[in-house]
Amino acid sequence: MNKNASLAVEPSLARLGNPWLRYFLATRPAFLTITLVGVLLGLAIAWHSGSAFAALTALVTVLLALLAHAGVNVLNDYYDDLNGADAANTDRLFPFTGGSRFIQNGVLTARQTLLLGMALFLAVMLGGQWLLGHTAPGLLWIGLAGLFIGWAYSAPPLQLNSRGLGELCVATGFLLIVVGADFVQRGTFAATPWLIGLPYALLVTNILYINQFPDRSADLAVGKRHWVARLTPDQAAHGYGLILLLALGWLIGLIAAGRLPVWSVIALLAGLPAFMAAKDLRRFAAQPARLAPAIRATIGAAHLLAVLLAASLVLDKFK
Repeated sequence: MNKNASLAVEPSLARLGNPWLRYFLATRPAFLTITLVGVLLGLAIAWHSGSAFAALTALVTVLLALLAHAGVNVLNDYYDDLNGADAANTDRLFPFTGGSRFIQNGVLTARQTLLLGMALFLAVMLGGQWLLGHTAPGLLWIGLAGLFIGWAYSAPPLQLNSRGLGELCVATGFLLIVVGADFVQRGTFAATPWLIGLPYALLVTNILYINQFPDRSADLAVGKRHWVARLTPDQAAHGYGLILLLALGWLIGLIAAGRLPVWSVIALLAGLPAFMAAKDLRRFAAQPARLAPAIRATIGAAHLLAVLLAASLVLDKFK
């Protein structure tokens, strides 16, 4: 990607004169759809399992999940500015890696960014109180776990991504989105959303994983020791394929074991863009400027798998 072209589309105060628009775009709304499809998958799992569909609580679940993801995005920007990673990142592939650039480009101050992230988390907690009144108490623990993981991912003193636990955080956090959406409809814990949500959570994990390649040099410079930074680029490239094979293998196993309807085999189509991305990553691991197509394919694969899985469960109800 041409660096000048990348910089040309980065946010600037001159282009974002409306303060409401600035705050909205600081949440990186284009990337929130991955949470939306996770919620839809959780709702489909609950409905397929025989739970009655409650439209209002489903709508509130979607809203709160999106606000939580937005808050995590904003706080991640704040803490990556605090540790210097985003400022040092000259190899970024905007808008995919290197943060939103709102702080670095003077669109928002660090303090404004922190307050926005805290306000979004507060909104989730307040909305969660209403949702708790319409479902079972166990939702509290799902919500608290999700917010804690989102905060601890980048915030000191834990900074879990810097300690090689970022992939685990992402997989767990997005799995909790599926489990939480299911729980709100079902009203109790069940094994099904954990099992069916795992392939989706793993493909979302690969979004984080591949995004770390363009950020690798900057992350190393500030001591962020995730696995892509700990390994050589060529070694780290194999991790993407392992996560992908685990996701697809788990999906096949669920179908073979009868935990998913046979229709769900269609979700394996998500492997096509993901395998293309894996091939590009192995080829260009040491040339991160050439990874934008692979990053797009990885994002598309995660979306596609969740949508096709949800669709297969809905179709199975009408067979």
